[in-house]
Amino acid sequence: MEIHEEERGGVLVLAVAGRLDSNTAPAFDAALAARLQAGKKALLVDCDRLEYISSAGLRVFIKTVKALKADNGVLAACAMQDHVREVFEISGFDAFVPIHGSRDEGLAALSR
Repeated sequence: MEIHEEERGGVLVLAVAGRLDSNTAPAFDAALAARLQAGKKALLVDCDRLEYISSAGLRVFIKTVKALKADNGVLAACAMQDHVREVFEISGFDAFVPIHGSRDEGLAALSR
């Protein structure tokens, strides 16, 4: 898994590539926790190049959403491939993590 970071208009965009599973979830969790510790309150996870997500990856998303909500922050995802989006929808995580069709849509929603 690779994570590329970019800040745009007060929103931190983390582009995730590869697999988010039990092997890579701890690194993703640590990366998100470090950003929260640094005071980031608006995170957009760009999933355009995310090939696979397991329950371990989903747990990182929900843990981060809870931490951000407690601090008046927000996390959203964007540009999911159909099979990754299906995992979010089947598991019900799309009720907790807003999913936007593109990075631009996600940035527009979080920049308000």
